[in-house]
Amino acid sequence: MKTKKTVAGLLAIGLLTSSPWTVGFAEGPKWTNVNAYEEQDGSKFNSENYDFVKFSQIGNKLKSIEKQSNRVKVEVRGTSADGHPLYVVTIADPTTQGKFGKIQSLRKQMFKNPGKAQEWIANNPDFKVPVMINGSIHGTEFVGSDALLQLIERFATQNDEETKSILDSNILIFNVVQNPDGRVNATRFNGEGIDLNRDFITQSQPETKETVELIKEWNPMVFLDTHGYVSGYGPNLQGLIEPCTPPHNPNYEYDLYNKWAYKQAEAMEASIMGDKASYTGSKYQSMEGVYVPQRDDAAGWDDYPPIFTPMYAMYHGAYGHTLEAPTNDLDGVRWQYNAILGALKFATQNKQGMITDQIEMFKRGINFDHPFHQDGFFPKAYILPVDEKDPTVTNKAINHLINNDIEVVQASKAFTVDGKTYPKGTYLVQMDQAKAGLANTMLWDGEDISNDTPAMYDISAWSLPELWGFDAFATQNSVDVTTTKVNQVTEQGSVSGKGPFLIQNSSVKAVNLVNTLLQQGILVKRDAKGNFYAEAAANQISAAVKASGLQVASTAKVPAEAVTLTSLKVAILKDGGMGKVQSHSGTKLALKRLGFEVTEVTPVEVAESGLNGFDVFIYSGTENLISTNLSAANKEFGFQSAGQFVSFKANVTDFVSKGGKYIAVGAGASSATKTLGLTDDIINPAGSNSNGIVKVNYDGTGITAGYDQDDLGFVYRPVWYTGTDNDEVVASLANSDDFFVAGHWINKKADAKGQAVIVKEKNKDVTLIGLEAGFRDHTDYLFRLLSNAIFEK
Repeated sequence: MKTKKTVAGLLAIGLLTSSPWTVGFAEGPKWTNVNAYEEQDGSKFNSENYDFVKFSQIGNKLKSIEKQSNRVKVEVRGTSADGHPLYVVTIADPTTQGKFGKIQSLRKQMFKNPGKAQEWIANNPDFKVPVMINGSIHGTEFVGSDALLQLIERFATQNDEETKSILDSNILIFNVVQNPDGRVNATRFNGEGIDLNRDFITQSQPETKETVELIKEWNPMVFLDTHGYVSGYGPNLQGLIEPCTPPHNPNYEYDLYNKWAYKQAEAMEASIMGDKASYTGSKYQSMEGVYVPQRDDAAGWDDYPPIFTPMYAMYHGAYGHTLEAPTNDLDGVRWQYNAILGALKFATQNKQGMITDQIEMFKRGINFDHPFHQDGFFPKAYILPVDEKDPTVTNKAINHLINNDIEVVQASKAFTVDGKTYPKGTYLVQMDQAKAGLANTMLWDGEDISNDTPAMYDISAWSLPELWGFDAFATQNSVDVTTTKVNQVTEQGSVSGKGPFLIQNSSVKAVNLVNTLLQQGILVKRDAKGNFYAEAAANQISAAVKASGLQVASTAKVPAEAVTLTSLKVAILKDGGMGKVQSHSGTKLALKRLGFEVTEVTPVEVAESGLNGFDVFIYSGTENLISTNLSAANKEFGFQSAGQFVSFKANVTDFVSKGGKYIAVGAGASSATKTLGLTDDIINPAGSNSNGIVKVNYDGTGITAGYDQDDLGFVYRPVWYTGTDNDEVVASLANSDDFFVAGHWINKKADAKGQAVIVKEKNKDVTLIGLEAGFRDHTDYLFRLLSNAIFEK
């Protein structure tokens, strides 16, 4: 042991004195969360790989630096989905260490009295501003975290004038590896299969929540997010640095952002080009600059949805940038290092103006003064009433808003607005607040931007009220009522009566309660309207009901046609990473939140072992999962031979013929169902670039129980079904020209009007759901379509 410690110490000293471009850090010992020998050496999705720093080495590396520098604070801020530590390193000059709380408190004044905060800034030029740098949110984009490690070592140990100048003006917050699961497994996503850089509107994952807490804690002036790998967007333009192409989200104060962000991007480009002689690769040696989307393109790399990390940070006042390195090698590490250094130098030189305009954004919110927005774009307030029997959806929304630094108050008595009276206890989001832009982007209905741009990078609609299923009424009038500030909503359900007990099919929490009771052996029945009945004594269900947050009461009788439910075993076809994503993961997450026990099965496992022991089989993902012609990068996720497709098809067909339930979700799964011969419907997919909120007419019973004739859904790569004579059509897109509510959909939209989007085969238990019923933990309101389809006999 003593010898090993000595060797480790010598290695640490060697690391700290090595060249800043050395990334082959010494191997650290094994530890509980990560076995270094199980870590992947590279990504199959990149044509080049290098000896990047393994995650198991990073903790010891950071500890070693911290011990030898009085500028550094290393923290573990929670754990990833797979239990790996989330490292945060804060670097500031020694005079600032120990004063972080005071500095954060001063920054909070930006939200309370922005005018005075601006005045204080003007009179105190030696103030320090926080700059946050995010490392490798996509696990296979290794170069970002490696560049951060080199920067941490530099700012911890070096004393050149440039280093000291930057530390004189800034506090550097490094979120060192935002996705350790992905780094360990060489995947884009985390251990739950979620792309964290799509999670910032819903914040379903622990890694996302940790980053949100960091952003709220510091409200950084600049936010840099390191990615890869982008090259060849323009002639000799290598890598990418935002700001973005249009459309820009209208909830930004974009004039204040762009005034500085564009110049900062040019400064990063200049820093990269200034070190051009140090690069070794041919594309770097010939580069003439970087691709800045706003400067070099017209569309296709937008900052419209608030799902990306820098875009989310912009609602907190940050000048946010995505930095996409050109290659997965040491040149890519150098590119990120130089880009970040350029951003830091620019922030140091311009901090007075940049922080003044950051505060100006908050001032506009507080004063309800948005000079670059049309009158009426921002409502005066949102009114969020509560369903007394099932407050869980609204409660979730309120806590989500509060967790995002949005102020929520509650009415102390009844009040009337726009001719409608709301009861005591109704929640209000008054829009004269610092982060009004974030509040509005979460609560507004969205807009149809199909005619505004030819293409969008990702989703174009995300209204939380519409997709989580709570009411948020916008008013242009002032709400005159006494209120109290809400800091958190705690919920506790209750049981009244002696039973049997009615559990309405009203929310995710309601279905989760039903599954909990089934797993406890409680007799539960379901009627044609989708409502549930627990036949048990109150004390048998009390604990579960209290945990659910629901108000459950006894009912006079259970309908005669109500069907007894059983706890079902659900299998979902696993997409291991086709096209760099796990397309089934959102549906899997939805099923878990509904309380189902879910088992992932790979295409090969189904081909070799069948589906014995399962009651339900769900296909939610690309049709390529059952392709026999896969690229080298995707080969491991699908069939290894053509014969496996034959056995897969036979096993799934046998499963259905013996009474098994098959459910397909989305365009890809619907097309696969056709290939498997389980439907004779015509599958009509629209373009992969189309997505948004749609009006849907649901049948309202069985599979669509709990939904109405004039209701909503969400599509992502929309699909609809024709030739449905052998089906029961239970939901269709509204047969009106305005069926598309918000989002971006150009191709074939007119063809989809009025067409079937949920069908069930009449002669076998096969259901096709064309809506995205389980999408990135984003469509809570539609999750019950999955439970309905599972429970429906």
